[in-house]
Parts: sequence; C-alpha cells; structure tokens
Amino acid sequence: MNARRWLKKATVGAFIVVLVTALLVTSHESPSTATNTTVLYLDIGASVSVGVQPTPVVPHGQPTNRGYANRLVTLEAAKGVTLKLTQLGCPGESIATMLHGPDPCYLAPDTQLSDAVAFLRAHHNAVTLVTVDLGFNTLDVCFRHIDIDLTCVNPQLAILRQQLAQVMRTLIRAAGSHVTFIGVGHYNPYLTKAVKEGASEVFAGNSVTAIRQMNQAFAQVYGSFSIAMADVASAFHESDTHRIPKPGHEAVPANVHYECSFTWMCSPRPYGPNIHPNDAGYQAIAGAIAKVLPATF
Repeated sequence: MNARRWLKKATVGAFIVVLVTALLVTSHESPSTATNTTVLYLDIGASVSVGVQPTPVVPHGQPTNRGYANRLVTLEAAKGVTLKLTQLGCPGESIATMLHGPDPCYLAPDTQLSDAVAFLRAHHNAVTLVTVDLGFNTLDVCFRHIDIDLTCVNPQLAILRQQLAQVMRTLIRAAGSHVTFIGVGHYNPYLTKAVKEGASEVFAGNSVTAIRQMNQAFAQVYGSFSIAMADVASAFHESDTHRIPKPGHEAVPANVHYECSFTWMCSPRPYGPNIHPNDAGYQAIAGAIAKVLPATF
C-alpha cells in the first residue's frame, strides 16, 4: 500500500472514531440535559390550593393529591422540569387569618405566612416557584345562600387589595433572587345558579360582576409587583356565553356548562353542590398556571 492511500484511510478512520465518540457523548448528555432542571415549588393558599374535593369518606370535602399543584408537577415533568412540591395551603384560610390569625391550620404563633417566610429564607439561593392562591374567602363573606350583599363587595375588595399587598411584600422580602411568584386567579362557582330562574338567576348574574371585580383586584395587586397571574376565569371559559344544547334539556350558556363540568356544583348529593373543582377543573387551573411560567423553567 502506498503512503498516500494509507494516509487517506487513516484520516477517514480517525474521522469515524471522532464522529462515533461525539454521537455517544451526545446520546448520553441529551437526556440528562432535558431532565436536569429541578425547581422547588411552594404552594400557598386556601382550600383550592390543596386540592380539596368531596370524597366518599368526607363528602363535604378534604385535601387530595389531585389538586392543581400536583397536576402542575406532572405537566412540568413532561417538559423535563422536576418540581419539588411543598404545600402549606389551609382550607378556610383568608388573607386576614394569614396575617392576624387565628389560622385554621396552624397553632399560634405559627401561621401559613410565617412558614412560607421560613421556607423562602431556608432556600434563599434555590430556584423556586411560589403560587399564591388567596382572596376568594375574603370576598365570599358577601355571598350568602342565593343572595349577594352588594354593599359588602367594594369594602371587602378594598381590604383584599391592602391585605394581599401586605402578604406579597412579606414574601418578596424573604425571597431570594431566583424565586418566581405566580398569582392564581379564581373561577366563579356561582355561575351554575343561572340554570334556575328567579332569585338564583339574579344571584348568578350578580356573582359575575363581583368575581370579575375580584380578579381585577388580584391583577392590580400582582401587577404592582410585576408578578404574572394565571387567568383561571378564562381557563373556565367564563366569558363564553354561547348556548350549548343539552339532550332532553334546555340549552345552557357555555360558561355555565364548564362550571358544572369543572366543579362539583352540579353534582348530586352527597357530593354536591360543592364549590371546589373536580379533577377536570384542577387540570384547567394547572394549565392556566403553566401558561404564565417563565420560559427558563
């Protein structure tokens, strides 16, 4: 074999070795790169934040592992992001009880807020997601049976804005530079009352205005801190009023149809009516949160 031909074969052989080595390295690195992102996830809020649903054991509702936080973990895992979930939420929690007590789930001087602050300080340098789902219980005091005290709404919304801003300032002061906060808006479970005429229908109509004002108040507070808000009302199709035919029944507005499909409000006893989301509803909320997560996750 002449020297030129030997050199050509040696060069080709070396190229093949380098190419194969590069492919092997890439094939070993790519999966780990795709699944190498780990983010702490702190879930703060009231009953919806901990996946409360009616169950056979507790028909009026109890926390489950099928809430939106659990579903968000699954959604992000499919993208290669591991969310390490810590849930501090408390059924019945209002912003006032977080700030001033008595906290329904914590023994004084402990509160959900103090535990959240302790968590953020303990993980000050970690990449962390915090979802904040508070405020519905502040306004819900204005809703009684099939009546809304309209004189109660504006004063309660003023309290909501002031108290939620105080909570956010406290959390932000405790947070490190790698923390992302997401505010969680709310759906309107009382839309389902529109299927009945009379006082129930009036109640449902008034609830639309009140819940819309509440979500606007959330957006104002979160926006003042440059915090994104998950648009849960849109995820529940609450602006969609086109009528959906129901076999054997009168057609209903789409937003009422989705509230029935996404909550336990239209379920028969002993599970309904219950204002909490069902599995489909919690999935919709998780999707709304996922839409506003930063691209770096």
